[in-house]
Amino acid sequence: MQQPRAGGVDSRISTGEEVAWCDAAAHVTLHSRNPDSHTPVAKILTLPDSHTAPLTIRAKALVFHDPQSRLLLDHVERLARSDATVLVTGETGTGKELIARHIHATSGRAGPFVAVNCGAFSETLIDAELFGHEVGAFTGATHARAGWFEAANGGTLFLDEIGDLPMSLQVKLLRVLQERQVVRLGSRRPVALDVRLVAATNIDLARAVAAQHFRADLYYRLSVAGVRLPALHERQADIQPLAEHFVGVYCHRLGIRPVPLSPAAAQALRDYSWPGNIRELENVIHYALIVCAGEQIHPADLKLVPLLPPPDRRGVPADAAPGYGGYRPPAAAAEPVASPPPAPADARSRLPGIFDELLREGGDGLFDAVERALVHAAFGHAHRNQVRSAKALGVTRNMVRTLLKRHGLLAAGAAEFDADPDAGEPDGAGPLAGGRELPAAGAGGRFSLSAV
Repeated sequence: MQQPRAGGVDSRISTGEEVAWCDAAAHVTLHSRNPDSHTPVAKILTLPDSHTAPLTIRAKALVFHDPQSRLLLDHVERLARSDATVLVTGETGTGKELIARHIHATSGRAGPFVAVNCGAFSETLIDAELFGHEVGAFTGATHARAGWFEAANGGTLFLDEIGDLPMSLQVKLLRVLQERQVVRLGSRRPVALDVRLVAATNIDLARAVAAQHFRADLYYRLSVAGVRLPALHERQADIQPLAEHFVGVYCHRLGIRPVPLSPAAAQALRDYSWPGNIRELENVIHYALIVCAGEQIHPADLKLVPLLPPPDRRGVPADAAPGYGGYRPPAAAAEPVASPPPAPADARSRLPGIFDELLREGGDGLFDAVERALVHAAFGHAHRNQVRSAKALGVTRNMVRTLLKRHGLLAAGAAEFDADPDAGEPDGAGPLAGGRELPAAGAGGRFSLSAV
């Protein structure tokens, strides 16, 4: 991977998508869908090459038509005019990088925008990548190289998946933010910086701090100004304008005339839960244009099938018969029935009683047994996917890898790569390390300690 050249004018995204770099003038476009209309229109935030860019897990467009989204855009543009560090939070596929690019575009900073995915580097490489290194700093360092902080000097550095940053690097990042200078690996000479930092995460950093997986001082330093990106299902009025934008993009890419959404298809899109957010919507529209045989896109053309049952976001029963393409129509109003008996306490509220019972039983290694049962259950629930396991437990992927290795679910020399959860493929299919299988769930779907 080559270091970006100063003064370049083209965006560059490496093959692994761990770093993206571009100049200040060509990184994001904000425009209206109907500039000739006198009525309020949807503002769309896109990447400059979104119509030709290859498929990625990144959201490539954001619409600000919903009243909640318009307030969000105003908030972002007010923050952009300051030099405050910004922490962007939101689910995968909601457009966190687009927000970071728009902050840079409206900040007036003349330097480049550099995007770095903290989860794409191994722990042994990310230090040198972020902060740079001198000749001989480590084996194979045959020449000095500036890090991404220096590459973004005068501009904005976007650190995506900041929750995956190792604790040792969190200390160094905090020092850089406080002193506004960086020291390359193998050097003692500080380099002054003028960099605006925008960080993003899809995990709850406050919970990670409480679990001692993320430094509290760094968390407070990063969250000087916060931006929460709502999930797509929370922005109902944005769904159809965004879908129509992708219809235009893919009709142009496929070389076909524009195909409108039928009213029923538009309603189906609004009623869907969108667990994959904007990225999933783009895929659905792309597929619909490929299979559409009529003059309009109909509900049957929409492939609305989530990988996991979506949360009960619309009040639709989970066992309702699926309609067209996995879309579940709203349930008909039911006859009034007598109030059901009070539901039993949720699982978390039952934990103290379970722990009291275990402590009364006594025995050695109770903490290890409880931790092992939780790790096995989370890994099984996530279909052996590390990223999903980390999200379920509210910890970073690095912590999950440590726990999986400790309890024999991941070989000590396993590769660092972990499939993205949006890809829909588990990262560790097959038997466990040592030839063991995951224990079967006991009654009620819970894993028992004795089974682990």
